[in-house]
Amino acid sequence: MAVAETQLYAKVSNKHRSRSTSVLLESLLAKGFPAHIAQKALAATGQKTVEEAAKWLHSHCNDPSLDDPIPQEYALYLCPTGCLHNYLLEFWKESKRQCGKNRAHEVFPHITLCDFFTCEDQKVELLYDALKRVGDSFSQRFPPSISLSLHSSTSYLGFFIDDKHANILKEFAQAFSSEASAVADCHVKPCLKQLHLTLSHKFYPHHQKTLEQLAKCINPGETCQWVAALYSRDMRFVHYQTLRALFQYKPQNIDELMINAGDFIYVDPTQQSDVSKGWVIGTSHRTGCRGFLPENYTETANESDTWVKHREYVFVTASRHFTQTENEPNVKTNGEVQSPSVSRSITKVLSLQNATLRRGVLVIRHGERVDQVFGKSWLQQCLTADGKYYRADLNFPCTLPKRKDSMKHFEYDPPLSCCGIFQSRLIGEALLDQEVTVSYVYSSPALRCIQTAQHILQGLKLDQKVKIRVEPGLFEWTKWEASKVIPNFMTVTELVEASYKIDTSYRGNFPLSSLVPSESYEEYVSRSSAVIKQIITACPSKGKGVILIVGHGSSLASFTRPLIGLPTRDSKDFAQVVRKIPSLGMCFCEELKEENKWQLVNPPVKTLTHGANAAFNWRNGIVED
Repeated sequence: MAVAETQLYAKVSNKHRSRSTSVLLESLLAKGFPAHIAQKALAATGQKTVEEAAKWLHSHCNDPSLDDPIPQEYALYLCPTGCLHNYLLEFWKESKRQCGKNRAHEVFPHITLCDFFTCEDQKVELLYDALKRVGDSFSQRFPPSISLSLHSSTSYLGFFIDDKHANILKEFAQAFSSEASAVADCHVKPCLKQLHLTLSHKFYPHHQKTLEQLAKCINPGETCQWVAALYSRDMRFVHYQTLRALFQYKPQNIDELMINAGDFIYVDPTQQSDVSKGWVIGTSHRTGCRGFLPENYTETANESDTWVKHREYVFVTASRHFTQTENEPNVKTNGEVQSPSVSRSITKVLSLQNATLRRGVLVIRHGERVDQVFGKSWLQQCLTADGKYYRADLNFPCTLPKRKDSMKHFEYDPPLSCCGIFQSRLIGEALLDQEVTVSYVYSSPALRCIQTAQHILQGLKLDQKVKIRVEPGLFEWTKWEASKVIPNFMTVTELVEASYKIDTSYRGNFPLSSLVPSESYEEYVSRSSAVIKQIITACPSKGKGVILIVGHGSSLASFTRPLIGLPTRDSKDFAQVVRKIPSLGMCFCEELKEENKWQLVNPPVKTLTHGANAAFNWRNGIVED
């Protein structure tokens, strides 16, 4: 057991441990499980059923920490149900769609009564008893409705609890704290400061007005039944990032992690610096095992997705009710509950906001390039002795476009792979399905970007209507060019002759001659900020057409941040962000004309995730040993 974990356990360890066993524990002991491991399984599953605890134990049979006496952390929350809960979930959903994820989205709607505290596994049942006794004693005093008032600042939006009602809730929290501390021998700290129900937290200041508009759709006086609920979490992973597996992954090496779709993975951000690109190292919530896994097999999950609800006390007017199980109609943690009245209110605000939307800017990274798959020497692999191109692998393009100078210039201006072409057309088809109207297309002069734009337009069925404006100012940070010189790009004439739909009348804001080799970060940021402003100015603001910009991984941040008024990132942080942007990664900005500003919102289509496919020689392992 790690020293840090031993110290954590020592804080709550008690030599005089309770000898009492529940019916569930007796059933597990009868199955042959050791007492301390059986108690650990019951605590980790909320002491609901023998089947759940047994399943947990079988899943964790290879968990190296199974014998470690590390307890769970518990917290007491007051959670709304009924109509108010539905309004809050609709706000959660809509605020995330319009303004992106903020800190409040990590946890479901709640009022914190007691902060997280530790409790030994064999004493968790005593917490349940404490909750019931204190709930019974307060049930007659609990207010039939809690008065909520909206409070807003540049980084916080939520409801404050009226002092009269807040005092009752604080007394309840204090009583539970005293009772739980006495019977379960743990230190429980009640929340005695301003009680609140957070709506949004740590959001961008320019989103404040939008969030306030959405919050005003919530009627805090709506019918609501309040529930005091006891939750637990694994204290070892409190400051870790939580990921959700999108696909199953079967390990290829002994140090890799087996995951199933839907598994949660705990990842320590501080341990990722030495991990190979495209991989992360994490611990499975389902099995407790640790190992490497492909990052593109996962998505970011919410902090509370791995929490366990244990028991709850439902405050019912004129009656008392203590719920022993997690049954809670009308409540879906971080879920989506449809309510006609809520939808109508939100729709009303959305219709007002949509009236002010004028334009969108969709910034997309190019598709998969051949050197990304076959390495820097890709051109040598597909040239004959007399310098003619041939397709050495099915993922090489069928042909290369003709250019007047040497084909060797493709080495630093590589084309898309066949998969890159497919990816690009797929994105275009998805945009067409979402009825996205693209009015203007701008592309970096890099061949891979022009090809991406062309195939997106084909997927949109706009390749005969909208032409590509080649803008040299959209090229990536020249410091990252391996050749240390500006690549020799194909000319507009060559592109047209190769059947690319190029706007020959367009004159770039930044001529190729203005691109400086190995430019400084400040020069790149300045160029990016200037070119995006000039593009916006050049495109008429009438209608709701989208301006499509096809660039590089660096384009997503360097073009959207100045547009929405965010400061420049530190160069090291910028490089780390760019490293994680996949082929066809995208950002989408919408214009709020009446407010004279732009805001980042969710892109109109989902991301495109796929796995690697290694080269295969049928002789290896089949004919030859």
